[in-house]
Amino acid sequence: MPSSELTPLSSDIVYENPWLRVREDRFIRPGGAEGLYGVVEKDDFAVIAAVADGRVLLVEQFRYPVQGRYWELPQGVAKAARGDLLETAKIELREETGFVAGHWVDAGPLFLAYGLTTQAYRVFLATGLTHVGAEPEAEEEGLISRSVAVAEFERMIIAGEIRDSVTVAAFGLLRLKGLL
Repeated sequence: MPSSELTPLSSDIVYENPWLRVREDRFIRPGGAEGLYGVVEKDDFAVIAAVADGRVLLVEQFRYPVQGRYWELPQGVAKAARGDLLETAKIELREETGFVAGHWVDAGPLFLAYGLTTQAYRVFLATGLTHVGAEPEAEEEGLISRSVAVAEFERMIIAGEIRDSVTVAAFGLLRLKGLL
């Protein structure tokens, strides 16, 4: 637990499965009080804004933790990419939408929720799209893909039809950088 503000006492893995680990870190605060953090460790992931002719590709899928189907940008972790997030983005775009891109722009990294998890993600813009056929994983069964105009994408965010914070943050980052 590297930190110039906290003095570590211990760090223990309290839960682990193939997708995540939960760590409990005990420490001393600068004022002398003991503290405890529960930290979720997950692999970093890629989120992709795939754009063609002013339209953005979205996917809708069932998200078990919140028990609902929601629209979002294609995103995920690809173990085959071995931590290379551009390669991850390419794999996820193909799996989830059936498209490959001829041009990629790395818009930068964001943390998912740095008060809770170590997980971060990189936002990519994909253009020069060619449809080659989807290759969904078992977890993506029932996934629906469609393209919407950028104005419709904005409307969906404002109306609460897109509630995925990663999608909203990626859209904002791309807009602020003038990429979308």
